[in-house]
Amino acid sequence: MSITRNRALTAGASAFSAALSIAIGVRLSGYGVPISLLLACCLSCLATFSSLLFRVIGAWSTTTHRCTQAGCDFRVSLTGTDSAESRRWQEIAARHPHRTH
Repeated sequence: MSITRNRALTAGASAFSAALSIAIGVRLSGYGVPISLLLACCLSCLATFSSLLFRVIGAWSTTTHRCTQAGCDFRVSLTGTDSAESRRWQEIAARHPHRTH
């Protein structure tokens, strides 16, 4: 994923998280929630939504190569690599030394 696209997605996720948190705050304010609790709730929602969306963006832009041998849990996760580098790591994952215990 290009740096420009990653920045745009991050900015969009931040704006979406802020908008969602504000919407929740507006709905809660109609019930007479004190401002200190309202602020705490909005900030925690903002942190939670941002964290979730940043993880989704990170997972979407990550390529993972795993060992093909049954029972082996070796894996390599890559971000921001070209196809040649990704292919090189795919070959490394396929021929790494396997554990025998």
